[in-house]
Amino acid sequence: MNADKLVLLSGIKPTGEIHIGNYFGAIKQFVELLNDDSHQGFVFIADYHALNFIQDAAEMKRLTRNLARTYIACGLDPERVVLFKQSDVSAHTELAWIFDTITTMPYLMRAHAFKDAEAKNKEIVVGTFNYPMLMAADILLYNASVVPVGQDQKQHIEYARDTAEKFNRIFGETFRLPEPHILLDVAVVPGIDGRKMSKSYENTIPLFASRDEITEAVMGIVTDSSGDRPENVYAIHRLIKTDEELASLYEEHKGKYKALKEALIEDLDTFIAPMRERFEALTTDAEIDEILHKGGALARERAEAKMDEVRRAIGVR
Repeated sequence: MNADKLVLLSGIKPTGEIHIGNYFGAIKQFVELLNDDSHQGFVFIADYHALNFIQDAAEMKRLTRNLARTYIACGLDPERVVLFKQSDVSAHTELAWIFDTITTMPYLMRAHAFKDAEAKNKEIVVGTFNYPMLMAADILLYNASVVPVGQDQKQHIEYARDTAEKFNRIFGETFRLPEPHILLDVAVVPGIDGRKMSKSYENTIPLFASRDEITEAVMGIVTDSSGDRPENVYAIHRLIKTDEELASLYEEHKGKYKALKEALIEDLDTFIAPMRERFEALTTDAEIDEILHKGGALARERAEAKMDEVRRAIGVR
């Protein structure tokens, strides 16, 4: 681990099954950025954040391992990137508590997740209210310079920067201020019903779908018989092929929706197959656990160095 390189950090919650919308919407860009040799990449599986949603031990373990498998299958290299579980580095929660002591309730009440839950009259758990401070700790522990996020997640970085500035003002210069890397070209991936692909809409195509699963999903794509081109089919097709590559195919099969769906099935299966094979090759939990264990040790080393600075700054060491 090169301590001199700038740190690029990303965290992902293990809260659901991965579909092609997740891949084209974020994972693809994250993997490309994190494998860049100009930065030291840290990727943590945010299992403590996920406790706000997943409160079943067996399910948490399964989703955590599957998320690690997913990132490796999608091209993340655990020899070049530190891949670890948030829960394996106790400094995350320790630093979050320290940040709690300098953070006001009105400030946290401006967070998007809190305001959304409040607007829906949900019973709000402390974990939801307090999550910006845990997220700030996630980012600031590693002296992250760059954090790739979608435009709607920019507030997370603003909270981390505000917290770093406030801590530095009270206790002395300790934290680097991170910069967001806004993924402007993040695709809004349509589902098989034309709405945004989402597990909650039950309109997804699983990222590691078998040929039969791909066939069932694609044949279920909602089409409108009023045009020569089935727009929902085309919108998914252009994720894996350029408009130029698709032009002749859609011209040749103008109005032939079944033939165009069959072509999409073939192209999706060709695209997914290598990732599916890598995912299935990571067959044992022990193999994944060893990768996460190794990453956790490297992450703890980095985090403990920062926590030593923090504890000295606040006067407990």
